[in-house]
This record gives sequence, C-alpha cells and structure tokens, in this order.
Amino acid sequence: MANAPQAEADSGVEALMAGSDCRACHTLDRELVGPAYTEVASRYEGQENAVEELMGSIREGGSGRWGDIPMTPHPDLNERDLEEIVTWILDQGDHVPTANESETTRYAYTLGDGRTVDLDYQLFLEDDSGRVTEDVFRGYLYYNSYCYRCHGLDVTGSELAPDLRDSLEGGLMAQDFLATSMAGREAEGMPGWAGFMSEQDIRQIFMYVEARRFELIPVGRPRSEIE
Repeated sequence: MANAPQAEADSGVEALMAGSDCRACHTLDRELVGPAYTEVASRYEGQENAVEELMGSIREGGSGRWGDIPMTPHPDLNERDLEEIVTWILDQGDHVPTANESETTRYAYTLGDGRTVDLDYQLFLEDDSGRVTEDVFRGYLYYNSYCYRCHGLDVTGSELAPDLRDSLEGGLMAQDFLATSMAGREAEGMPGWAGFMSEQDIRQIFMYVEARRFELIPVGRPRSEIE
C-alpha cells in the first residue's frame, strides 16, 4: 500500500493529459510526432529551472527545440495543472522501457504490373474474398470524410493540395505523414489534426492512401470485414 498515493497521483496527471491533446503527439518511451517523455526528462535532467522552462515551452508552443514540427501552444492550461504535468514528465527519466521482442509481420502483394510490394500491415483478409481489413476500411472512411476536400476524393488528387499518391511516391514515410497530419502546415492552410484524430486514425488513413498509391484497391467504397 506504500505506493498507493503515488499511483493515484500518476493516475490524476494522466487524466489531465488525456483531457488535453498530449497523447496525439507524445508517448512515454518512443518518438511519435514529438519526443518521448523519457527523452524530454533526459534533456532537462539536473537543470534547476527545468520545471519553469518546460512549462513555458508547453504554454507557448513553437518549433526549434525538438525539430521543425511546431508544437501547439496551450495557453488555456492553468498553472497548477501544467506544473503537475511537467513534474510528471520530468520524473520519467527513470522509466525502463519494455523490450519488444516481436518482429513486424510483412505482407506481400502483387501489383498490376507484376511487381511485388511488402507492407507492414495486412491489406486484405486471407479468405480470398477481396475484402479489406478493418484498419484499411476505417482509413477510407476517415480520408473521405476529412481529407478529400483538399486532396481529392478517393485519393485521386485535386488542385487545392498535393496528390498524396505523389507524396508517397516521392518518399513521404508513415512517420512523416503522421507528424505532418498532426501538426498541420499553417502557412499552407493545412489544419493540424492533433486532439481530433488519434495516432491510430492517422495510421489507418496512411494505409488507405498507400493502398491507393499502389492501385491495390480501386476508387469507391471497398468491401470490408466489418460489413
């Protein structure tokens, strides 16, 4: 029972962070859009003004501290809640990450020209029905609900924003796709989806876009395992 007060404190801080958009861009021990909390704790370790400096960074937002992707400012967080969040983050320096011994499963698909691509997600069910997985289908739904207005219905391109098939062909990777989608590009009129969509939502959109890039699924509503 000696650790009960600390567990309750941690739970309270995590609830505060869940009520904000922290989880959209940060995780405990791996880079997402922004740095892992363990990495932040390591950078600020031993600094006398660490709490005040990190509070200012979260409140003001901006870019340059951890790369070019801008961090959304959080001026509405009250001082007490912000200090609790920062104190929790700085305490994560002693966290020992859990080893991940499993390897990512690869799925091979044959393109129309006979070439084969290996994807790190399952596109179709294994029952030869031609139905896509739930992840890919949800990517289709999200894309054609929010992204199509600028990038074209069914990832077919438009004059308002880049054709995402070309972006992927040019080397845009899943991690960069995630970071750009979450942070947005204000100067180009692209909104940031952090706080509205989750990491999983964006990764599902990427799956759908990549499947369209390779023409593994046609335009229109794909048949799926959840229908």
